[in-house]
Amino acid sequence: MKSIYKIFSIAVFALAAVSCSNDDDFTQIPTQQEPDFSGTYAQNDQMGRPAVNTVFVSSSSKDMFNTTIPTDQNAAFQSMFETNLTGLSPAYANPGDQNALGLDAPTFTGLLATDVLNVSLDGTTTFFDGTNVLTGRALADDVISVELLLIFGGEDGTENPSLSDDHVDANDKPFLTSFPYLASPW
Repeated sequence: MKSIYKIFSIAVFALAAVSCSNDDDFTQIPTQQEPDFSGTYAQNDQMGRPAVNTVFVSSSSKDMFNTTIPTDQNAAFQSMFETNLTGLSPAYANPGDQNALGLDAPTFTGLLATDVLNVSLDGTTTFFDGTNVLTGRALADDVISVELLLIFGGEDGTENPSLSDDHVDANDKPFLTSFPYLASPW
């Protein structure tokens, strides 16, 4: 019985070793094909504003939120967002407390519950630059720190300093100055 086990083990090891190869040098580029838009498609996820869905949508409602069209999200989810925000952040402990944008909990969560990325067509495109707020998103925008500041920072951004910044101040590699703009991969 032991020899059958040894033979089986050697065979499995040999099969695994033969199956492995160094094919990461393959450079042939597949031929370009037109995309196929036929068929029925379903929306499965959305992330207009990073981390908002993750933080404010209760786990039992994730699928429903992800398949609700943005025009219906505020009515369906604003109260859940407000409950989760006021339970999470001491900066909204009292009715009427506001964040650095001057928004109280109902107004702020109404804005967040409609999960879209707004884009300014004629002004600065940024998530937040000190003046412009939610007018788009540049690659270098520190989106998570802005969201933490608006959730935990209170009226002037100084409340709860340990919670109001992710302390990641730049991308690990510089972004390109021309298309495709993304940093080169590691």
